[in-house]
Amino acid sequence: MSVPALRDVSALGELRGRRVLVRSDLNVPMNGAQIADDGRIRASVPTIARLADAGARVVVCSHLGRPDGSPDPAYSLGPVAERLAELLGRPVAFASDVVGSSAHETVARLRDGDVALLENVRFCAGETRNDPAFAAELAGLCDAFVGDAFGAAHRAHASTAGVPARLPHAAGGLVLAELDVLRRLTDRPDRPYAVVLGGSKVSDKLAVLGNLLRCADRILVGGGMCFTFLAAQGHDVGGSLLQPDQIDAVREVLRNAADRGVEIVLPVDVVAAADVTADAVTAIVDATAIPADLKGLDIGPRSAKLFAERLADTRTVFWNGPMGVFELPPFAAGTRSVAEAVADLGATGALSVVGGGDSAAAVRSLGIDEARFGHISTGGGASLEFLEGKRLPGLDALT
Repeated sequence: MSVPALRDVSALGELRGRRVLVRSDLNVPMNGAQIADDGRIRASVPTIARLADAGARVVVCSHLGRPDGSPDPAYSLGPVAERLAELLGRPVAFASDVVGSSAHETVARLRDGDVALLENVRFCAGETRNDPAFAAELAGLCDAFVGDAFGAAHRAHASTAGVPARLPHAAGGLVLAELDVLRRLTDRPDRPYAVVLGGSKVSDKLAVLGNLLRCADRILVGGGMCFTFLAAQGHDVGGSLLQPDQIDAVREVLRNAADRGVEIVLPVDVVAAADVTADAVTAIVDATAIPADLKGLDIGPRSAKLFAERLADTRTVFWNGPMGVFELPPFAAGTRSVAEAVADLGATGALSVVGGGDSAAAVRSLGIDEARFGHISTGGGASLEFLEGKRLPGLDALT
């Protein structure tokens, strides 16, 4: 699909003294009150800092998790405000509501260059409904809007689509960077072009698979989704994750790939165990004959070598989804191997893109230097929907 033309924040003109609402994506994983991975916060910092340095009075809003439209302490952005202040190197005032008295008082106290963060926008039921009244209240806090939440751009919510319809608006640096990479993935990419897909459910990736068959040269499939592919080829997958209702759709993908000359690479061995635990007894078994009492939980060493070989000559790589249950040491080697292979491509001048979500979390948790990758997306579902060819309401609102 074509990449929409968006305006940089410089199009807003003089920023000093103006109240600018920034829709960031601060939806970080939490362990209780502790931030498990601050990658999305760090990715949001440059745009916020640029606006504050220009003298704007910056008001940041975001969602966190999926509360039911009412306040829930488990989803408070309070811990995020503290981490954002540390990364910015300046105070961040925190409003305990979104459009209530705390928000209005917090914004009124801001001076040029100050930053504030509103409470979770999904504490308001009007957010996910893109309620016009709520969007108007939120827009009323500020004079201009900057959309920088690429990870929420596939949602037609009040803070992503309703507010920019009511204020002068522009796209933040993170959104522009994501779009630049997506353009390089979809508009005549350097070849060979490989896509690595993992994660648990093949149903989540079928649409993007269908669209990528039009432009990719090879698609490597790991993670839980690979077992539906193996089953579609007639192989036993034991107790592994399987979506029987998707087998016919996967067979169609395989037929289309063959017709288009797109190579589908599946695991040849897997790390299997009876239990998904950190101290599980594991076995390396053939991917085409997994024992009935075992579950495939990671690609095996021969598969990891095969995947690395099929990536070695590529000039463009898009990776989305881990190869196994990487959070547990017995099942992390496959994801690490693929991550290292993708990271190594940077030294050859190839474009290597990590597609957000669990893949980005895996890179960080495995301790792999993020600088070795061409781009680590914050997009997750938004990136996949763009690659499916869908329009993203949050981007359309910024055109």
